Amino acid sequence: MGLLDRIDNRLGDGLERILCSHHARRLRKLGWDDILSEAGTGWFSPHAPVRAGCRLKMLIDGEEALPEMVEAIKGARSYVHLAGWHSSPDFRPTRGDSAQTLRELLAEAAERVPVRVLLWAGPPLPAFEPTRKRARAACTEFMRDSNVRCVLDSRERTLHCHHEKLVIVDDEIAFVGGMDFTAMEGDRHDSPKHPADRPIGWHDAVMRTEGPIVADVASHFRNRWAEVAGEELPRPHMPGHVGTSTVQFV
Repeated sequence: MGLLDRIDNRLGDGLERILCSHHARRLRKLGWDDILSEAGTGWFSPHAPVRAGCRLKMLIDGEEALPEMVEAIKGARSYVHLAGWHSSPDFRPTRGDSAQTLRELLAEAAERVPVRVLLWAGPPLPAFEPTRKRARAACTEFMRDSNVRCVLDSRERTLHCHHEKLVIVDDEIAFVGGMDFTAMEGDRHDSPKHPADRPIGWHDAVMRTEGPIVADVASHFRNRWAEVAGEELPRPHMPGHVGTSTVQFV
């Protein structure tokens, strides 16, 4: 390992310790310090409800996840809410001769139902992607000649970003995971086979949820949207039991 690599590692380790310490202080101040304990509770948190009667489906990689999200958006009857790190208007979530761009997909849905898109505004300094210029351009393009509403969340600390990836449709289906609608930094159409003839792959997972847990995901989006967009959305409808899984959205 060269000198520059050792310096980079040392700086990275120091920065990580500072950020972890900062978040630990914030959690203690908010009364959430119990989630940092090693009491054997795992990811469980007493701060969020536990919902029975849910249906879950784990979607591995974009090859499985993207078509299901597209299908849900196309079938929307009351609304589509999307939150992400970054979404590219010209990204095609599905492939084939008739594949629509994300902008076309959302604009089409917005002709029937409200479509709201909440994205990170990018770093204050153009040190890494997506830059604020790119984020603003994407936001403008989503709304151009369409009924889509797009807002950018710029309230983050230095070296932080908004990294949630959520798609919620009709208070009935919610996708929670790691899949953004963009080709930035990797091919979201990757599969578990990771074919070598494609661009660098993006190995990730998305959880498709149905049932009561969807109301918690929708409420979370509602809270963020109110803070960023200044619009109070209706309280989500609590779906009935549709499966046998017990879930907590933390």
